[in-house]
Amino acid sequence: MSPPAPAPIYTLRGAGAPLNTLHFSCHGDNTPLLFSGSSKGAIHIWDLNSRRAERTVECHSGSSVIWVSTLQSTGTLISQGRDMQVCLWDLKEGRSELVESLWTGSVGFCQCSLLETGPTNYLLAFAGQQTEEIKIIELPSKTPVCTLVPEAKLGMVMCIKLWQPDSGPGPLLLAGYEDGSLLLWDVTQRSKLSQVKVHLEPIMCLTFDPKRLRGISGSSEKKLSSWMLDDQNNLQLQDCVMLVNPGVSRLCIRKDGKLLASAGWDHRVRIFGWKKLRPLAVLQYHTDMVLSVSFSDHQDPRQRLLAAGSKDQRISLWSIYNEGADTG
Repeated sequence: MSPPAPAPIYTLRGAGAPLNTLHFSCHGDNTPLLFSGSSKGAIHIWDLNSRRAERTVECHSGSSVIWVSTLQSTGTLISQGRDMQVCLWDLKEGRSELVESLWTGSVGFCQCSLLETGPTNYLLAFAGQQTEEIKIIELPSKTPVCTLVPEAKLGMVMCIKLWQPDSGPGPLLLAGYEDGSLLLWDVTQRSKLSQVKVHLEPIMCLTFDPKRLRGISGSSEKKLSSWMLDDQNNLQLQDCVMLVNPGVSRLCIRKDGKLLASAGWDHRVRIFGWKKLRPLAVLQYHTDMVLSVSFSDHQDPRQRLLAAGSKDQRISLWSIYNEGADTG
């Protein structure tokens, strides 16, 4: 007999709107905090011990929050909304104060990408006002770094990922576009390094493993496309993972590089071994599209949770730290 389908260890309710984005913040041995951004312009900060929202930040003039993250060095919360603003919030000592805001001009759904470049310095990449434009700035100074625009018409920029290679120039940026093209950019040189067509439809999401120089992307199609970088920084298509149903909202690789999670339009979360892309589990709980997935990278394996946020206004928490540990 096949093993019974896993169930969430618990569910967070009370957001009152679809959950577009999730982010874990882990510090030492403390229980991780979970941040969620909703389509009603609220960020909830969830205490996973009490399983309640310890704080709610009303933001972005009630517009949909599409991305949240934290600046680990300062405890600052950063959020992106459909009001074309990126906001920085001071959360210290119980505060929820707006520190800075930045106008992006982008009307799309492309999430920002954040890269730590020093103890208190970050690069922030975001879609700009022009359709194919990506802007990169330094934080906290908000100093412009560069603007990246492809020569060919690729349509709207859909998703981006900043990363720092272990050797050679950097930082680099991966960008997925409306026509299904994936581009690798050299931020320092402001130049395109390589390009490959990975989907026939717009790329809805991507994630990248800098250690393996390998990434994966999803679209409205019934497949995931995996690709890699060779020694010359050329993007090369690798494998395709066929899905039962079309549509992927988000992809997330666990920090230890063993598991990949996908958020499906079919209300399901799928877990794969990242090394061989072997299907490990299908998590069925939600009654509407799953819009976001996030792994906690806690030091304690028992705290390594997977969170999934859905259009059904609920967040499911799953304990799958054993899964895929040896199978890859």
